[in-house]
Amino acid sequence: MSFTFQALVVRVSDDNNYTRSIEERSIDDLPKGEVLIRVHYSSLNYKDGLSCAGNRTVTRHYPHTPGIDAAGIVESSESSAFKAGDPVVIISFDLGANTAGGFGQFIRIPADWVMPLPEGLSLRDSMIYGTAGYTAGLSINLLQHCGVIPECGPIAVTGATGGVGSVSVAVLALLGYSVSASTGKLNAENFLKELGATEVIGRKAVNDESGRTLLKEVWAGAIDTVGGNTLVTLLKSCKRRGAVVSAGLVGSSKLPAATVFPFVLRGISLHGTGASETTMSMRREIWSKLAVEWKPDNLEHLAVDCKLEQLDPEIDRILVGGQRGRVVVDMQ
Repeated sequence: MSFTFQALVVRVSDDNNYTRSIEERSIDDLPKGEVLIRVHYSSLNYKDGLSCAGNRTVTRHYPHTPGIDAAGIVESSESSAFKAGDPVVIISFDLGANTAGGFGQFIRIPADWVMPLPEGLSLRDSMIYGTAGYTAGLSINLLQHCGVIPECGPIAVTGATGGVGSVSVAVLALLGYSVSASTGKLNAENFLKELGATEVIGRKAVNDESGRTLLKEVWAGAIDTVGGNTLVTLLKSCKRRGAVVSAGLVGSSKLPAATVFPFVLRGISLHGTGASETTMSMRREIWSKLAVEWKPDNLEHLAVDCKLEQLDPEIDRILVGGQRGRVVVDMQ
């Protein structure tokens, strides 16, 4: 079986400039794998933007088709776990990083990367979540396992208009938490309030530059997508026995002037999330929650749709922090 399909391809020139364009590709160009999938929807994540920009810590070799998320229908399978016609979801692993990803109309991947579409979600719904939504689910699950329940107090969510942040706000609000949504976008208050944020706060509220090792106890927990001094501020501002989840580094990968005082004097715990590193059993657990009891009524409010040929400006936008909610890519 050999035929062609459309895909976004990033290429690098001799003078190290990266360009992207929609090209006709052959099934024969795809890597080996047990399952061939016709992609119906993908979604745009910050990691995809980095791959499109030539970030070699994400993608080592070019030309390359990014897209760390894909939802579609099995075209053919050499694995007994899947058959032609099965609706499936794939997020993270190496998809879209160093393996041709969801910004192509077909992908071919190992069977152990593939998850059946959870009951309660359409293919498009699953891509409103994507890796960002799954990471939000992991983060909330961590807070709950640390005993941070709604009665403990408010939860801070930074980078709240981004993919992880916006899904976190919506799901936390659904579960009864009071959410302090932090953003630098002056026009985002209505959007975040509609998602369920109790209050919308500016970046300065979570960027303490006083040099103090501890601050007033404000939040019972936090989901941080920014990193850097923002993450340090959240640790210093967390209530006793609170928990902070680090889910991104759009601001900085460093922890300047961090001390152990939040940990040893207040018992704060700091947790990391790594979507690519989670087991399939954990994926199924989180996805089953996102599909039913954690599924916000306003999930649709998070989504902006585009076709593959409309994706280019959305990539530019996510790279400069201009994304709001989730971008779903219609690959059909």
